[in-house]
Amino acid sequence: MSKADVVIVGAGHGGAQCAIALRQNGFEGTITVIGREPEYPYERPPLSKEYFAREKTFDRLYIRPPTFWAEKEVTFKLATEVTKVDPKAHELTLSNGETFGYGKLVWATGGDPRRLSCSGAELAGIHAVRTREDCDTLMAEVDAGTRNIVVIGGGYIGLEAAAVLSKMGLNVTLLEALPRVLARVAGEELSAFYQKEHADHGVDLRTGVMVDCLVGDGHRVTGVQLAGGEVIPAEAVIVGIGIVPAVGPLIAAGAAGANGVDVDEYCRTALPDIYAIGDCAAFACDYAGGTVMRVESVQNANDMATCVAKAICGDEKPYKAFPWFWSNQYDLRLQTAGINLGFDKTVVRGNPDERAFSVVYLKQGKVVALDCVNAVKDYVQGRKLVETGANPDLERLGDKDVPLKDLI
Repeated sequence: MSKADVVIVGAGHGGAQCAIALRQNGFEGTITVIGREPEYPYERPPLSKEYFAREKTFDRLYIRPPTFWAEKEVTFKLATEVTKVDPKAHELTLSNGETFGYGKLVWATGGDPRRLSCSGAELAGIHAVRTREDCDTLMAEVDAGTRNIVVIGGGYIGLEAAAVLSKMGLNVTLLEALPRVLARVAGEELSAFYQKEHADHGVDLRTGVMVDCLVGDGHRVTGVQLAGGEVIPAEAVIVGIGIVPAVGPLIAAGAAGANGVDVDEYCRTALPDIYAIGDCAAFACDYAGGTVMRVESVQNANDMATCVAKAICGDEKPYKAFPWFWSNQYDLRLQTAGINLGFDKTVVRGNPDERAFSVVYLKQGKVVALDCVNAVKDYVQGRKLVETGANPDLERLGDKDVPLKDLI
């Protein structure tokens, strides 16, 4: 039976960073990364933006060149899934039937796109935007003449995809079941701004609408039928309604977790010698009042990976990384600092009509997060407000001419 001192399951941002950080911290044991896709680790965020828009070729998305991994003596088993974890024997069962042993196991599998459950969901022409294969398939359809695309889901993935597709001159309809886009992650001010932006760029954006079913010609999707009976023509459909954490084998092996897999402050699961990081790991987040939650971001995956690598190398410290996010749509750069969970007040700095402004989120008078649109200075200085739990004067906070650093 083959085995490695550290086995990392998942070849995304977290898995790659964990392998890199292990070597950077002096780990000399064997490392094997098991990845579901046939590709070496690559950046995910550009898939729905620069890659789809042909602004970046795939080789520019690699987190490290393939030759790097050989130089660092990191072994990969690609196009392979883990189907079973035996925590007592420290063994994995792989999709090819092979058994693989581990000393320490790092679970970095992220999640699978949440699928539609309505009638017609199995038709051809229905896409997620999660992997290179997803994007290549959709790009091929556009190249072949697809022009009418419906995007289901008004979160960041759906909005980013709609922005790229509309810039390409395609006919895009975006459907969101909630009363506004970004309703789960942003305040009303940011939602209203992005709804107007997409409408101004020709996207037919509809909120508060429910999808009844997808209709087709027996093989391929031809439209999206709404609850009221209207059918929106569609030659392709993009589904961006979140992810399902890919933790089945861990939960089956006895790990705790309801939404993903639960980890402690050192990113350890309830199973011996098994860590979990990134989108699939639920932890008590200091920047959300200790709420146990998953944080879906590259920052979180990378920082958790470094935390685990250091722990394996004997430098165990609690995970305390500052959460930040970003989104690119059209010529807009959104940067988010902190987590706005439970906010009870917002203050807007600047004028959204000028397409450069910030929304500051407060909870009981303290700054907990900022959304900064084309406002880099606010983002950089605003992080300190969140980190220090600043309780600023609201009038000065709302004055864009007052630097945020003066409010700390």
